[in-house]
Amino acid sequence: MRRQRFEEKNERIEEQFEAVRKNSPDSFSPRLNLSWSNWGFGREALEVSAERLAKANVGFIELHGNHYGPDLGYEVDATLAILQQHGLKVSGVCGMFSADNDMASNRPVCRQAAIDYLCREVPFTAAIGGDYLLVVPAAVGRPKSYDDVEEDRSAETLAQCAHLFTGHGVAAAIEPIRSAETSIVHTVKDAKRYLGKVNRPGIAHINADVYHMQSEESHIGEALMAAGNALMNVHFADSNRSALGEGSMDIATIIRALYVIGFNRLGRYVTFEPLGPGGDPYPAMYGRPDARKLDALVNTSVAYFRECEDFVRNS
Repeated sequence: MRRQRFEEKNERIEEQFEAVRKNSPDSFSPRLNLSWSNWGFGREALEVSAERLAKANVGFIELHGNHYGPDLGYEVDATLAILQQHGLKVSGVCGMFSADNDMASNRPVCRQAAIDYLCREVPFTAAIGGDYLLVVPAAVGRPKSYDDVEEDRSAETLAQCAHLFTGHGVAAAIEPIRSAETSIVHTVKDAKRYLGKVNRPGIAHINADVYHMQSEESHIGEALMAAGNALMNVHFADSNRSALGEGSMDIATIIRALYVIGFNRLGRYVTFEPLGPGGDPYPAMYGRPDARKLDALVNTSVAYFRECEDFVRNS
């Protein structure tokens, strides 16, 4: 039997990887920047999460975008003090978009809530030194469409907030989500089309998630390379959305693809987000944390990723 198609694609990516390594060996000097999205830690105090990540040599944190109202969410000074104490920097903020603040909603009150949310979250992201705010075009946990103009409605809503991103120097990173969890924008191609509809400065980047990509893309590595310079962050978990090494994700090919597009540079991040399987992961943010399980989750994932990265770089 001939090789399967994904194996042929893997080989093409490996050939490109080897060509870059041969022609520009210095470009492989920096390693990929590792970050962790902390909203999956549930109700755990930020101090505890920061200490765990620092011990695991994770240099960046993606903070839970928890400013759901004017009196809610992280305070700038207190947050910076905690992170500085543990030597952590902020990669970005994970924007949270549910049915309550859905940019694609057919209810104007929900779209207004999304605008209000961004008016709080974008300045916070800038104040703590984050490079990006993750934006989901439609509610996570609502896979059923309202109608056939959701994408247009969402793009129009986000375009109204473009001045926030440019004014504060924060990039909007659009995240494609699998169709089991949201109604629109499921692939890198979809994200590019959506960005074209928004068509505003400051809203030009993509946040990929390998867990969603395994459902929606024909090949994860090729899709990452197609995202190219627009790719700002990659959410990482194994195929079962658990710790790395506990599933069947082809991590080596993904790492090669990232090196080919020069992702191992400042302002680009691999962010762990192992949330476990399920159609709606948002309840995880309210869960009671188990410190020992979270310690194991972080240490296992980081060690396994670095082992894979070292193998790819040195083989």
